[in-house]
Amino acid sequence: MTAAVRERLGAWPLGDGRYRFCLWAPDAREVALVLDGEVHAMSPGEDGCFRVEATGSSGTPYRFLIDGQAQVPDPASRWQPHGVEGASALLPDDGHVWQARWEGRPWQELIIYEVHLGCSGGIAGLKAQLPALAAMGITALELMPVAQFPGRRNWGYDGVFPYAPAEAYGHPDELKGLVDAAHAHGMAVLLDVVYNHFGPQGNLLASYASAFFNDQAPTPWGEAIDFNQPQVKRFFVDNALMWLQEYRFDGLRLDAVQAITPNAFLGELLQAIRAGCADRPHVHLVLENERNQASWLRQGYQGQWNDDLHNALHVMLTGESEGYYADYAGRAPQLLARALSEGFAWQGERNHKGELRGEPSADVAPQHFVIFAQNHDQIGNRALGERLVSLVPADHARAALALVLLVPMVPLLFMGEPWQARQPFLFFTDYLPPLDEAVREGRRREFAGFAAFADADQRQRIPDPNARSTFEASRVALPAADDAQAADHLAVFTTLLSLRRRYLQPGLAHARPLGARVLGPGAVQAGWQLPDGQWWIALNVGEAALGHELPDGTLVWQQQDAAPGQIAAGSVCVHWVPR
Repeated sequence: MTAAVRERLGAWPLGDGRYRFCLWAPDAREVALVLDGEVHAMSPGEDGCFRVEATGSSGTPYRFLIDGQAQVPDPASRWQPHGVEGASALLPDDGHVWQARWEGRPWQELIIYEVHLGCSGGIAGLKAQLPALAAMGITALELMPVAQFPGRRNWGYDGVFPYAPAEAYGHPDELKGLVDAAHAHGMAVLLDVVYNHFGPQGNLLASYASAFFNDQAPTPWGEAIDFNQPQVKRFFVDNALMWLQEYRFDGLRLDAVQAITPNAFLGELLQAIRAGCADRPHVHLVLENERNQASWLRQGYQGQWNDDLHNALHVMLTGESEGYYADYAGRAPQLLARALSEGFAWQGERNHKGELRGEPSADVAPQHFVIFAQNHDQIGNRALGERLVSLVPADHARAALALVLLVPMVPLLFMGEPWQARQPFLFFTDYLPPLDEAVREGRRREFAGFAAFADADQRQRIPDPNARSTFEASRVALPAADDAQAADHLAVFTTLLSLRRRYLQPGLAHARPLGARVLGPGAVQAGWQLPDGQWWIALNVGEAALGHELPDGTLVWQQQDAAPGQIAAGSVCVHWVPR
């Protein structure tokens, strides 16, 4: 039985215009398929699923009729051409003829560029940027979630139909075309997926499958999903396999897996993906996990976003200490040094709230940590969405970028970062009333505890998430050909990448930490043993030059001139000690 014929939830082609429909509706007495206006009775099964086969063509609309009353779209719909409120539509699996010959890209070669499709002009807009991004040295795209969300504008983490690419971005076959084109330019493509909750508007699952949710384990974003249920696990395993097999994505980044309960589902998902992609050695699975569970990195997940490294670096750069930065205030250099040498800064200690966080990670190879100076969360969760270059001097922002690119971990850049774009990345939505007002005021209340927004009048400065202007302000285009400042930033960026390819990339999988230490209030240094030598880096984002203790060797990179044995303020210095 082929992957197309294997039974899955949703509507899947069998060939010759036939489709198999399967809906898990354990709370329903009877379910019927309404296909292009015609009603087809569905057969119930002991597993709570209702099934039927029927004939249709691409784009044929369908819904499910629950107990003769409410018509609902398919929660596993692969195409929602009219948004979350509209009917689902049939989608064949052969609408795109693949062109690129592609065997994947090894993990150690990835320079990940995180991008929001809507802010890049949709699928067509990002596709047009691919030649320039490839020329910069980007080797992997990471798309923020593309699953169908309410309205025309959204970060994607409020998706309602996990199987359906958002119609605001383009047709599902166009998304396949984007992946195909990226492969032709030598770029892997990762997809951010959200398996911890559904968005608040348009999700009707609870009306006929209440067991899909676990009201005993709420998440910050909505009802938790109950991964004790076999059909729920099946729903998300098959979703992951669809993106990897049908759309040929090169990997997935799993959002906020600390909110997946029970967490053991991550092991089942990993096994299913490895079995389903056994012929593809370069499928990469990355976690976002507040709990710093290093154990998953030992069990087969390729990497985890390292918020610890970002947060410590950000506090050193800005001096900010509110919100989650409170855990790093007063000891950011020490925590950054630990993150550089041991992976996580928090490995089981109590944070400022008294909560235990993390697991020991010193034995985990550096390549399993995805590091960044900026990402969608760290910019977009700010009230005004400022990028780092708008918060600190330009040389300090450049030093942060150099650190990310010149350590033997996997770097991630946010869209526009290679040329230090200054457009904000704001939180934006497109909800209907009354949810739009609730989100607007909720967003402003969220910042009431921050000194800059303690006054109600100041909170009015926070952009309205639902306003189209908020989205438009977040758009990022490639720099103009005559933008000398952007060209200067790009020249440095490409130089840093060339150094990474020459010294770090060949031995990245074998890098072993040699320790790290604090040099001063805004400075640290760290070293790693590589197969062909030792790599040492010093960062100074303080206010004055200071001495470093890098071993003698080849001076590979020095951002700003300094006396021998010193590193200038707002600078990075790198030494290579060959064997």
